[in-house]
Parts: sequence; C-alpha cells; structure tokens
Amino acid sequence: METSCAEHLVATAVSVGHYNVNRLFIFMADTNPSPGIDFPFTAWKVANMERHTADGVVYTVHYMVTRFKDGEQAGAYGSLGFEAPEPDDMIPYAELTEEIVIGWCKEQLGEEKVAEIDAALDAQIDEKLAPTKAAGVPWS
Repeated sequence: METSCAEHLVATAVSVGHYNVNRLFIFMADTNPSPGIDFPFTAWKVANMERHTADGVVYTVHYMVTRFKDGEQAGAYGSLGFEAPEPDDMIPYAELTEEIVIGWCKEQLGEEKVAEIDAALDAQIDEKLAPTKAAGVPWS
C-alpha cells in the first residue's frame, strides 16, 4: 500500500481469551482527519455466545466495547443473560448476525447504561491523556 506523509495507518488488536479483534483505520489528514468516521466512536463486538443445543436459544452473550477518542482507546468486557424469546420471535441460531445480537445487548442495557459505558471509557481515555495519579518513589 502506497501512502503519503499525510496518510496514517492505525491498527488495533484487542485480545480477550482466544478471540482477536483486529481493526484497521486509514486517516487522510489533507482532506478529512477521519474520513467516514466521527470521533469519538464506540465499536461493539460479540466475543462469544452460549446457547442450548436442542433449540439454539442463546442464553448468554459476552461482548466487548472499545471506545476511540483523541488517538487513544479504552475497552470493556461484559456478559448478559437472556430469557428464551416467544416462539414467534425466535430467530434460528444459524440466522443470527452480530448486528442482531449487539442490538439485543444494547436494548437490554438501555440507552442510559450504554451512554454510561461510553462515559466511563471516555474517563479512562482522559486519564491516559492527562494523568491525575502516579506511582513510584522519589529516590533511585
């Protein structure tokens, strides 16, 4: 890939257990510092799901949330339990998509809790950018 001095590649990898999430972003500083991406932004990923093999009903979803802001990132991991849906609302396991399952997670958490997650991750990033705490000793 040929790049100009104004083009920067940023790759991130998040590991949770044996799951790897890789993301690649290209920023064009000459025209728009983040083409197609509004910062800060949050990326949701389903890390794993647990289901009943007899009927495919998902009863636990493990998710990762990564927040990107000011050249830094912070992440969180969570798990949610789900009740079996009504038979008419059942989506066959093979037809589930990550988008559908993330929608379930956000719906169960609610808008307020999703906003709280973003705010907590923003606070972690802010602490990275302008630390208010330090560790160490004043002697060598």
